[in-house]
Amino acid sequence: MIKLPGLIDPHVHMREPGASHKEDFDSGTSAALAGGFTIILTMPNTKPPIFDSDTLDMVLNAASKKARCDYAQFVGAGPDNAEKAASLADKAAGLKMYLDSTFGELRLDDMTLWLPHFEKYPKNYPIVAHSESRSMAAAILFAAIYDRPVHIAHISLKEEVLIIKAAKEHGIKVTCEVCPHHLFLSNEDIPLISNGHAGRGEVRPRLATKEDVDALWKNLDVIDCFATDHAPHTIDEKDSDNPPPGFPGLETALPLLLNAVSESRLSISDIIEKMYSNPKRIFSLPDQPETWVEVEENAVYEIKAEDQFSRCNWTPFEGWKVKGKISKVVLRGETAFEDGKILVQAGYGRNVRG
Repeated sequence: MIKLPGLIDPHVHMREPGASHKEDFDSGTSAALAGGFTIILTMPNTKPPIFDSDTLDMVLNAASKKARCDYAQFVGAGPDNAEKAASLADKAAGLKMYLDSTFGELRLDDMTLWLPHFEKYPKNYPIVAHSESRSMAAAILFAAIYDRPVHIAHISLKEEVLIIKAAKEHGIKVTCEVCPHHLFLSNEDIPLISNGHAGRGEVRPRLATKEDVDALWKNLDVIDCFATDHAPHTIDEKDSDNPPPGFPGLETALPLLLNAVSESRLSISDIIEKMYSNPKRIFSLPDQPETWVEVEENAVYEIKAEDQFSRCNWTPFEGWKVKGKISKVVLRGETAFEDGKILVQAGYGRNVRG
């Protein structure tokens, strides 16, 4: 039996408000506990997006009634809400800036729109950037100009990890995360994931080449966090004529990474560093007393969507054999998950920024 600290996922989409048929704080935090996560940080690109005090209070109220693990909510950076967002910093997980691949109130497609957010958002709270390739390099430039930390979400490319490595070597305050699906899947795997339905391979950032995947593994020392970017959509939506991008990941991340430990690709200390110590430090998260995860190191089993708590009812890792199974999660002294069952009530989770 391996004992781990309660893990932290800094990148989760709950789909509440606006699309709770995909996931809400009840089902999503149940999935988190089943995956060994005791704190999740949730993203603001909901319907409506979380970008002012009213929408932040709305989502935190929903979470207070439904969440089974602890949580914090990001506020989104919009074209004209820099002062409002900055005023909410002590109540939010951080500021999320969408520099690529989004639409509506949170779209920042002009670098002049980034300026007030970098100027006004308090430096002791994190800015997280959805930025890919060249926009990622621009975000790192802004971090250097304003001498403040920036965290790069879900890197996937060789060029990205090498640029971040160079930035760190020059003392720029940049950290980054990588998702398990970008470590364990490449674009060559899309036909297997799709099973005749092309939409199941849709994710942002897209699955990259095998060379990109190899570069991420070779530069794990550059990567600060493993984050799931849990982005659930129902299987009917994924198989539709207009499939939305995104993969579920809360319940598969730790098993996949534990399996990599069994193959000597990672160590348990790597998992603790990138799923607990680093996210706790980067996002200034509090201690969770009497909180831990127990793992059966030698348990071998198949990943199956039918066994999961997420509402989306599918996984790109269907049928994968993994070694290392979560048997028990204790959160603040209470057994929250054991032997496949959620044991804490909705509303047990706490707002760690509360």
